[in-house]
Formats: sequence, C-alpha cells, structure tokens
Amino acid sequence: MITLTSDFGLKDPYVAEMKGVILTINPNATIIDISHDVEKFNIRLGAFILASAAPYFPQGTVHLVVVDPSVGTDRRAILVHTEQGFFVGPDNGVLMLAAKNQEIEHIYELTNTKFMLPQVSNTFHGRDIFAPMAAYVDKCKKVWEFGPEITNVVMPEFASVKASNEKLIGEILYIDDFGNIITNISQKEIRQTKTVNVKLHKVSLNVAFGKTYAQTKSREAIALIGSHGFLEVALNQASAAKKFHAMAGDKIEVTPA
Repeated sequence: MITLTSDFGLKDPYVAEMKGVILTINPNATIIDISHDVEKFNIRLGAFILASAAPYFPQGTVHLVVVDPSVGTDRRAILVHTEQGFFVGPDNGVLMLAAKNQEIEHIYELTNTKFMLPQVSNTFHGRDIFAPMAAYVDKCKKVWEFGPEITNVVMPEFASVKASNEKLIGEILYIDDFGNIITNISQKEIRQTKTVNVKLHKVSLNVAFGKTYAQTKSREAIALIGSHGFLEVALNQASAAKKFHAMAGDKIEVTPA
C-alpha cells in the first residue's frame, strides 16, 4: 500500500502523473490519497496531516509525501524506515513528526538512479524520484539499495518538545475548523493531572485536564488529548484560537498543576 500526501491540489495533472509512474513500476500497488489540499509550501501542516493519518495504515505501508518548496536545490531526497513502515519525500522535516512516532530504524539518502525515472526534472521530483522510489519500496522492500544510510536529517522544531522539570515547551501544530488549538505535545510526553497551567503569548491559564470538550461549561477552556494523540486546548462550543489569538507555529508552555 502507498499513500500520497501533497500540496498539489487536484486541478493540475501532477497527482495523476505520480500515480501513473507508481502503477507502471508496480501494477499491483494499492494507492490511497491522504490529502492533496495541504496549504501550498506549508511543511508543518503536511507533517501534521501525515502524522495524524499514518498510524491507521497497515504494517509495511509506504507513505509518499511531496510538500517541497525547495525542490531542485541541494536538499536531499530521503527514505525513512520505521518499525511500522516507510516514508519517502524531501529532507525538509515533513516526514519526521510521523516517522519519529513510529520508532525510526534507518534513514537513507535516495541517490541510486536505477530507481528513478531516466529523465529527472529540476521541478518535479515527486514524479521523477519519489514516486518511482515509493513504487520500488512497496514492490521489493530492498531499501538498502536505494542509497547510503544517513543520520543527520532535518528535524524541525515542531517535531520536538523541550522539557524543563515538568514544564513542556512545544508549539501549535494546527488550528482545526472548530478553533481547537492542537499542539505538538503528545500523550506520551505529558503527565495527566486534574488541571494544567498553560502559557500562550501573554495569556496564562489554569484549565481542567479532561477527556472531552463537553466536560466543561459552554465557552469555557479545557485541555485534553485529542483523537490524534496530541494535547489540545479548546473551548466548549467556541473557538479557543480566536479567543486567545493563537496561530500555528506559536510557542506554548504546559505544566501540570
């Protein structure tokens, strides 16, 4: 199985071209679209969408991601092999949030031209490098043949949380359509107590740590672990992002109270 995530949209032929390449190499591949509506060039959003969806795919799934504003430069093409599957895409951080949650085993730089299209364009590595590589990974799984193993990949700030005593310093990954503030702090990283102290911009809050949005009064704040395993700060039936003027990329501090 191969999943596709990109900022290409569906108006242009780009997604179809990648699927054509994959099926030419591996006619038996099952291709699943996660999303092609990632905001253009928004690596953080692409990483969040991938990290949210990837855990629900079968063992051995190949996740192909193209959110690649630096295509054609000296940024590397990489393959990340985890305990659960494979991630193929640019070395710009878009793969790492999902990959690190699955326990990374090996990372390879994709350099073997045998597994690329004969002609590689400067502007469409999704079709010419990533799609054929994903097809061959799914077909043969001999990932060590694709290029040298590496360790020094781009690890964006949004893929890591800093801890100081019990204080967790992270950032906002995503604001959903309900105005819920979704952070990069995972369920594994936070100790769940009855209340938590949250610092966002110049706002300091002491809020209940609950299990669902309706555990508090209407328009009252609550912290909880959302359906994707990340800490959220929300208002019951209102927008927390609007009230607290929060945006993706903002820093957030959380301390058990």
